[in-house]
Amino acid sequence: MSRGTDKRRGFRSALAEMSHDLRIFLKWTGISVLCGLPVGLVGAVFHHLVEEATLFREEHRWIIWLLPAAGVLIAWLYRAAGMETDGGTNTVLSSVRSEKELRFRTAPLIFAGTVLTHLFGGSAGREGAALQLGGSIGAQLGRWLRLDSRDRHIITLCGMSACFAALFGTPLTAAFFAMEVVSVGLMYYTAIVPCLFSALIGAGIAGQLGAVPTSFAVGEIPALSLASAAQAAGMGILCAGVSILFCTAIHMTGHQMKKLLPNSLVRAAAGGALVAAAAFLLGTTDYNGAGMDVVARALAGEARPEAFLLKILFTAVTLGAGFRGGEIVPVFFAGATFGCAAGPLLGLPAGFGGALGIAALFCGVVNCPLSSLLLCLELFGGEGMPLFAVAIAVSYLLSGYFGLYSSQRFYYSKTEQMRVRWSAW
Repeated sequence: MSRGTDKRRGFRSALAEMSHDLRIFLKWTGISVLCGLPVGLVGAVFHHLVEEATLFREEHRWIIWLLPAAGVLIAWLYRAAGMETDGGTNTVLSSVRSEKELRFRTAPLIFAGTVLTHLFGGSAGREGAALQLGGSIGAQLGRWLRLDSRDRHIITLCGMSACFAALFGTPLTAAFFAMEVVSVGLMYYTAIVPCLFSALIGAGIAGQLGAVPTSFAVGEIPALSLASAAQAAGMGILCAGVSILFCTAIHMTGHQMKKLLPNSLVRAAAGGALVAAAAFLLGTTDYNGAGMDVVARALAGEARPEAFLLKILFTAVTLGAGFRGGEIVPVFFAGATFGCAAGPLLGLPAGFGGALGIAALFCGVVNCPLSSLLLCLELFGGEGMPLFAVAIAVSYLLSGYFGLYSSQRFYYSKTEQMRVRWSAW
């Protein structure tokens, strides 16, 4: 056989492989559009309803006293739908890694439950709802399109990316977070094109419908130096400890509330009453709802030193009682307020300390360093990225194997070059 014949065969083989890859690319481009458009639309509607619920609550603060009744309604809706034991975001993550089906009824339940939680003053975020809402819609689209199990996993990630991007206006973070959060140490790179395209479409649709992307102005940002890098590392160390506290509080409070009050309706009423009473005793509603206004104030250099602890407590009781929403925006709140208070002690400007706190605490609780760095880029702009990277890396290393999502799996050790197989806690 001549060398020329070998070259012709090699060329034909390369063309065949390129043709196959092009078909896959076109397939997932089409699926991304089919997923990103409806999920982006639903995400935009959800965004506006949560915003309107927040505005109504702030104008009629007495409504917080109805939080126990709202909790009972949410618990009853889940019970009536046969979803009383639903694991929320944990169920979505499990469905990506296994043959476990993600039911479509998750979408309307989490939609209604989160809006009710924000309307009546529960302390929760939106991203947990985004992951569940987008993931369940994506999974249903996969069933309608008769995709096989592997492709249904990818379209579930697409839905998660599209809805997260629609809510926050951060498509890069949304795409890589969906690929990174399921299994720590393993990235679902097969899904990079569909997740990125779905996230961009979701964010674009939401933007066209008036959803304003989340972003913050940060004041003075120190220049990169050995001193500023050491200060950023110090923030990473502190936030690693706060991340362990945050995750422990969320899991332990939920476990104890279920143990003490096994009836979900009673548990929701009791938790709602506790949150409403705490707000009354403190004389402020700063810790009800998402608290994005408090985050903005912290990044401007104004935060009470105990605010992060109170937000952790409010969020742990809210979610432990069975209210719906997410933990990430409360993480932003806790990170911003803690960083604002701790930053000057490390020699950092208070506002920049708050921004570092958001980045480092986010990484500590979700174990996603790449997504955390992209989050900084999209929330704060590109300035100071090396310092953000230092804080994120240190927090990731020192936060251990704790995490917000018990379905998250660690496949590689954080401290040694070895494989592990542990669940987050």
